[in-house]
Amino acid sequence: MNTWIIRQTLKNSYFSIIVNTKTHTLTLYKNGIPIKKYKVAVGKPSTPTPKGHFKIINKVINPGGPFGARWLGLNIKGIGIHGTNNPSSIGKNISNGCIRMLNKDIIELSSIVPIGTPVIII
Repeated sequence: MNTWIIRQTLKNSYFSIIVNTKTHTLTLYKNGIPIKKYKVAVGKPSTPTPKGHFKIINKVINPGGPFGARWLGLNIKGIGIHGTNNPSSIGKNISNGCIRMLNKDIIELSSIVPIGTPVIII
């Protein structure tokens, strides 16, 4: 992804998120400044996490099943940032394409970011 696009997104958005699939991290930015970093799980090789520029389009509290305590849906079908009922999966390439977080972390993140928040996955 073009670094200019990333810089512009961070500069022009109050909150923004960058997910690094190689380092298994999700970084939350406020006014372009990193304010919080979380460890995450991402997609396995057969169902990789899609890379690109997305945005949060919906938020669900207690979505049930394997999605843990919160769901932040992205504007790509079936992909979101969510909690997990399997905390040992964090830090691994193990999901079906979604970004998994510890439940305490997704609860915190969900309480901070609004719908419309840009999410860049690299």
